[in-house]
Amino acid sequence: MSNALSLPVLEPDVVEPCCPPLTERPLTAEESERTAVMFKALSDPVRLRLFSLVASHPGGEACVCDISDVGVSGPTVSFHLKKLKQAGLLASERRGTWVYYRVEPSVLAAMGALLTSPVRA
Repeated sequence: MSNALSLPVLEPDVVEPCCPPLTERPLTAEESERTAVMFKALSDPVRLRLFSLVASHPGGEACVCDISDVGVSGPTVSFHLKKLKQAGLLASERRGTWVYYRVEPSVLAAMGALLTSPVRA
């Protein structure tokens, strides 16, 4: 997908940050485009809340049935979860009639690395 955050996969479930920390050097045009997709997906309050609910859920994954009470309809929740998946921020697995979502630890690490500032003495 052209809008998906395409971080290179090193190993199963291990994602390499697309970009160096913002304080290291200016981003290239391609790095900016790839990073903007991620931040654009998180810029919606409902999506940010869903992402937070999944990331903080016990066991590291959440059934859609456990996170759908965010003040919008079921189809709207599905739409926002789809956008988070397209941006590469969530992974999902269908188990029977329910879909379970998880944030890969490497995605959080990649986001953290991008925003890391070096310690200055």
